[in-house]
Amino acid sequence: MDLFTLLQNQLGFFLLIFARLSGIFSSAPIFGAKNVPLLVKAGLSLLISYILLPLLFQPNLVIPDALLSYVAVVIGEFLIGLIMGFACSFIFYGIQMAGTLLDTQIGFGMVNVIDPQFGQQVPLVGNFKYILAILVFLTSNSHHLFLSAIVYSFTSIPVTRGLFRPELANIVVDMVGDIFIIAIKISLPVVVAVLLTDVALGILARTMPQMNIFVVGMPGKIIVGIFVLSLALPFYIAFLEVVFSEGFHNMYRLLESFAPS
Repeated sequence: MDLFTLLQNQLGFFLLIFARLSGIFSSAPIFGAKNVPLLVKAGLSLLISYILLPLLFQPNLVIPDALLSYVAVVIGEFLIGLIMGFACSFIFYGIQMAGTLLDTQIGFGMVNVIDPQFGQQVPLVGNFKYILAILVFLTSNSHHLFLSAIVYSFTSIPVTRGLFRPELANIVVDMVGDIFIIAIKISLPVVVAVLLTDVALGILARTMPQMNIFVVGMPGKIIVGIFVLSLALPFYIAFLEVVFSEGFHNMYRLLESFAPS
């Protein structure tokens, strides 16, 4: 049986694969960005679904005949893919939160730029760290690991057999907590340096009341912040590789929670 005949005979199964992939590419980092056209996302989902169809085909698979039952299965597959994409995007949300903290401490809190990937204003340093994280994500071949996780999701969670268990909420809560942990770890060197600068400026203001600390302090905090940020940049890149591996570990934990017992 050739692939086209298989597609004609198993159109319902193909649409279920397409539903899960559509959810993944709607929320995944890079692929789910707003500046990526909808036709590109749909085309990529269709292409990968067409490739995976002969690999995942199961002759004994029972697909619901009733319309409402089939729609419920399609929605379930889409939600599984959507949660998978969000699980991979949590890392980048933590990086943006770290950028917001850094901009506030350094003095760039009022300087925002338009990010076409999110369609909204983002902090200056946060946008820089986000773009750098995307480059590290691509150069470290993490997108290949992401595509491997997509294929693994169909083997660990067969189509129509995904289960939404209560422990899924605990995993999601842990991943949301990881956002704050990532943000604190990334911003900690600059926050500590700026805090020490504020303490030094406070001591200077008490010993030299005639000096305008506001005029001296603002550019001083910017210089110290950018200097420490440049020193911490190599460690930030090494830290990203560790964070990406932890992110994929959480994604596989998420897949195990969906898998049938």
